[in-house]
Amino acid sequence: MSRTTNHIDYIEFAAPDFAPVKAFYSAAFGWTFQDWGDDYISFEGAGRDGGFRKGEPASSGALVVLYAEDIDDASRRVIDGGGEIIERHEFPGGKRFHFRDPVGNILAVWTSMPIEE
Repeated sequence: MSRTTNHIDYIEFAAPDFAPVKAFYSAAFGWTFQDWGDDYISFEGAGRDGGFRKGEPASSGALVVLYAEDIDDASRRVIDGGGEIIERHEFPGGKRFHFRDPVGNILAVWTSMPIEE
């Protein structure tokens, strides 16, 4: 992946336990992981590389939003993987849901929809 000055380059989350994180994001979104010792794992396959460090998830901050062509399938995979849907929204041109992963991180998934006139 090429790097561009002033663009988001990497996303990092916190997790007290890596096993549920790996299982959830692998099953729900197909991400792959690399272990870097006991306190860090990195991921690929999310469109932007990132990682998880040992620690408790932040309760607020920037919202990371993933894209899915089939949002209903993404929602099912989140639930089947052990995540919890906490909000659903529709807006002109799309819809999205927010979810809590098994260790408490909150992300969202959105999809585009034609704007009705």
